[in-house]
Amino acid sequence: MTDMQTDLFEPTPNELDLPKVVVNLLPKDGSVTYFSKVFDPNNCSALLTSLRATLDWQQDQLFMFGKLITTKREVAWVGDAGCSYTYSSVKKFPQAWTPELLLIKQTAEALASYKFNSCLLNLYHDGDQGMGWHSDDEIELEQNAPIASVSFGGKRKFSFKHKFEKLGASVVLENGSVLLMHAPTQHFWQHSLTKTKRAVLPRINLTFRSIRLEQQ
Repeated sequence: MTDMQTDLFEPTPNELDLPKVVVNLLPKDGSVTYFSKVFDPNNCSALLTSLRATLDWQQDQLFMFGKLITTKREVAWVGDAGCSYTYSSVKKFPQAWTPELLLIKQTAEALASYKFNSCLLNLYHDGDQGMGWHSDDEIELEQNAPIASVSFGGKRKFSFKHKFEKLGASVVLENGSVLLMHAPTQHFWQHSLTKTKRAVLPRINLTFRSIRLEQQ
């Protein structure tokens, strides 16, 4: 990557100097905060294009009702050495960080006040592709660490429902936004990316995480 290309993806001062007082989207049992327009729209378009071109994207595979299902949604798992990750009984081994991903991670870490060692990326081609109800509570994850969710591309509705009470919340994830989920959110809440019949642009979601290396 040339210096000119690197400069294009450098965070602006506003991207690393955002207000820390934000509203919790959840009524109880967790903390979810949303930052809109963290990344400049022009940078978002360039980053989305670069991420699609530089990562090894694979159709996701999940075990459902005892069968291995291949999704249309594509995924990429990136992280430090030793950050393997298992979900839906499928083990994933990390790709290396790219310069663009490290710069995005820097911004996510500044917002979360936390250092991440891995990132799960999901590529949704259209509104027919979504994510069902789940919690990010796999054994490899540091249970008290935040998860930072960065969105590039089409707007999508992201919903929460309480595991034990009839409570819910939702937010529209905009291009260039960051959503932070703090403990104990994963213990009490599930979340999903709602499918839609509306025409929406392709979207890449990056969830920065902390893997417990001693579990490897």
